Amino acid sequence: MEESRIKRLRWRTRRGTRELDALFGGWLEQCFASAGEARQQAFDELLDVQDPDLWDWVMGHARAPRDDWQAIIDEIRTRNHL
Repeated sequence: MEESRIKRLRWRTRRGTRELDALFGGWLEQCFASAGEARQQAFDELLDVQDPDLWDWVMGHARAPRDDWQAIIDEIRTRNHL
């Protein structure tokens, strides 16, 4: 895997709150490498979303508009017992 891509994504997982940093950074560190290219691309695109939307999705207050994003959100929620 390209280290520069991981470094770029690691930087992008630094969000506005420590909670989002931990949730998305944790998924990057623990799940990204074993994810397929489509899922990796979906995660990259998911990081373009504004923090309030990500928070609502992770907290279960709303659903992501894309199924591939929601699958990642569901995995983050499950892994973190949310």
